[in-house]
Amino acid sequence: MYREISKFILYRDSLNGTILSELGKVFEDFDNNSATDDNLRTRVYAQVRRLLELATKYGFDNNLWHNYLTFLIITDENPFSLTYEKAGIQEGTVNGFAINDFSVFKSLFDFDFAPIEQSLGINCFSVLSNYQAIEKREQIYNKNVSEKVRALSARIENAVNGKEIFKVVAEFYKDFGVGMFGLNKAFRIETDESCSTLKFRAITNMQAVHLDDLIGYEPQKRALVDNTEAFVSGKPANNLLLYGDSGTGKSTSIKAIVNQYYDRGLRMIEIYKHQFGCLSKIISEIKNRNYRFIIIWTTFPSRKVK
Repeated sequence: MYREISKFILYRDSLNGTILSELGKVFEDFDNNSATDDNLRTRVYAQVRRLLELATKYGFDNNLWHNYLTFLIITDENPFSLTYEKAGIQEGTVNGFAINDFSVFKSLFDFDFAPIEQSLGINCFSVLSNYQAIEKREQIYNKNVSEKVRALSARIENAVNGKEIFKVVAEFYKDFGVGMFGLNKAFRIETDESCSTLKFRAITNMQAVHLDDLIGYEPQKRALVDNTEAFVSGKPANNLLLYGDSGTGKSTSIKAIVNQYYDRGLRMIEIYKHQFGCLSKIISEIKNRNYRFIIIWTTFPSRKVK
């Protein structure tokens, strides 16, 4: 495994400290007989636990090893993935480097864990290749990410080589993007008072509501849809102010719009009143990504949408 990991070019930088890199170290020590069986077994189980925690967070199922490798592919922001997110499928030298890396991923997809399992008397990798997850409510895991990882994982499983994986992943980047913004629909901001540090945190349990769930308000919903349609199409669009008593559907309307237009690149960022001074920095962080962002200015008890 460590020999394969050493061949990565584009996907190398984000691997430090990951489950994959730590398992690579285990297999290197295993091949070199430089650690005891107890030490290797302990380290394997530590990474299996991390894999199970990730699977629980994102609702992975069936082959968790394949799901995990696919998760790495679609969350890695590198020159290839970012270019394809913005410009779609293109001809260029970087494609050769990408095909090299996808050939490595193909080898890792097909990796034979049997020798280490037999030597250490474990079967965890065999179990993880046919994992049956306990059914969970949507609020417990990020269903949107789960569905995309599992669907892409199945397509990669059926690819015969790195070139085929290249085509499959390139299409995914073009359609959905890459990294946190590509996978998630909505975000909150964590920052200090001076806005010197700023982090985007995905909202992973947003309700799967739709505009049809709101009874009435037809003129208001039509205005919201028309304005959003113009926005995601790159046409002139207006800022919006939603107002009304608590429970009248302001938040539900925005969630429904984001759900409806997610596949066309719409994303939502929620900021609170005390974070409004960070707006320019927020915009600078997102302006070069290939998405359309709704920035929600949230106050209490009312909610204002900008």
